[in-house]
Amino acid sequence: MYLERPELYKQSEINFWDDEYISKQLLKAHLDTNFEGASRNFNFIEDSVNWIVTVANPVNYPNLLDLGCGPGLYAEKFAQKGYKVTGIDFSKRSINYAQNRNKETNLNINYLFQSYLNMNYNDEFDLATLIYCDYGALSTENRRLLMEKIYDSLKPGGKLILDVFTINKYNNFEEIKYWEINEDGGFWSNEKYMCLQDNCKYNDYNTLEQTLVITEKDENVFYVWNHYFSKESFLLEVENIGFKSVEFFSNVKGEAYSDDSMTMGLVLQK
Repeated sequence: MYLERPELYKQSEINFWDDEYISKQLLKAHLDTNFEGASRNFNFIEDSVNWIVTVANPVNYPNLLDLGCGPGLYAEKFAQKGYKVTGIDFSKRSINYAQNRNKETNLNINYLFQSYLNMNYNDEFDLATLIYCDYGALSTENRRLLMEKIYDSLKPGGKLILDVFTINKYNNFEEIKYWEINEDGGFWSNEKYMCLQDNCKYNDYNTLEQTLVITEKDENVFYVWNHYFSKESFLLEVENIGFKSVEFFSNVKGEAYSDDSMTMGLVLQK
């Protein structure tokens, strides 16, 4: 039994963010304070938010758009710092969790269940964030679309803060194939299932993590794509969007850029 390599950026037939069972496991992963499979760990988030405040403080950049906000881990921290926060995510379970948290905390965060590829804002936000390397998970066309939409959403002088994986991360990516049987269920199903994993590199600094999940009832394939950037390739990608400046860091904690870093933090200004 083997997995065929799909064409670049082929999408899963099932959106696992909204699968009833898998989305529950993803939310659990988001909320695990030590696990970095879905969100940064809490110490990183704290350091990141503190740095972002120095880059675009809430007095001068009050309206913040948190793209791919998940269950609101960053959004809550931003609101506590004084930003007026709008969070967008296309996981219904994560947004429901965030909205329930919002009732408890009274932080008045505006959470929206939608794909940020479908948003339409015009000069409404002072600051936008896209954190945990979400940008590189999109196809070339969707990255372009998203950048244009973010640019449109920002007021003149507004800033976008995001992170991406670097070529170092691509070079360290391990091409592996393996399979396992989960007798009592696991991440992908609450029933017994077999899981075939195929992690492979594509040309032009793209990777695929492909997972085939087989239960007694059915089988589904899930794709996780990533694109990896150098300084030069990122600048090429955004050069015609309209941003007037781009600053490079090693991460969204503001650590100085290093050629050895696995991530890049970026600050773009409209």
